[in-house]
Amino acid sequence: MNNTIKTFLLMAALTALFMVGGELMAGRQGMLIALVIALGLNFFAYWNSDKVALAMSRAREVSEAEAPELHRIVAELAHRAGLPKPRVYIVDSPTPNAFATGRNPQHAAVAVTSGILQALNREELAGVLGHELGHIKNRDILISSIAAVMAGAISYLATMAQWAMIFGGGRDDEDSNPLAAIVMMIVAPLAATLIQMAISRSREYIADRTGAEICGNPKALASALNKLASYNKQMPMNVNPATAQMYIVNPLSGGAIANLFSTHPPMEERIRRLLAM
Repeated sequence: MNNTIKTFLLMAALTALFMVGGELMAGRQGMLIALVIALGLNFFAYWNSDKVALAMSRAREVSEAEAPELHRIVAELAHRAGLPKPRVYIVDSPTPNAFATGRNPQHAAVAVTSGILQALNREELAGVLGHELGHIKNRDILISSIAAVMAGAISYLATMAQWAMIFGGGRDDEDSNPLAAIVMMIVAPLAATLIQMAISRSREYIADRTGAEICGNPKALASALNKLASYNKQMPMNVNPATAQMYIVNPLSGGAIANLFSTHPPMEERIRRLLAM
């Protein structure tokens, strides 16, 4: 299935889960309350996602004088992609990795770790930055922010259901459904998380393809991903788990169970698709 179509289907599933959860828990009024909460959270996420992400990652903006080659590569790739040049940040970490953030191409930023500047050659670094510009071009930051907020709102509904059960709220309300409340408490947050992760994985495949087209060298991006995956397994980054999905490769360590909730698709498949280009 086309990854773009898959993203829209998953977003629709997340929205439907949210709306149905609100209605099952407290009828039409509950659905409307949940919708208002989600819209408010989405508004905040849209305007502040870049500031929050950069602050949580302890990224610092660098000038052209501080990192001339990095700025030069970003400017060249942005020109090829038909995008405004994003702001450039560095995260002080020996583990090589990178991410992009910003609500739209006019308010975007790319961040790389100090380690990536040592680990990759120029072609590989261009491939990584092309991937991040692919996220910006495809407006993935906005999509992932909305998905995260929707998943968070569903968890909020689950918390509401839990307190309603504890205090016996709505027991005499003909619209209340104790079984639905239990489902909201247990199943809905898990389903929302899995859908959110699936959305993120689909967008990574698209960004890989877009990034390879921008830099013009799929093999360089594939080589970079292989190196980054190896480094991040050996030296996992100390990052907030909430920001892990932004990075080009998973900065956190984890076993088989953690892979079920991974925000990134299997590295072997990403590399296979790039080499097939």
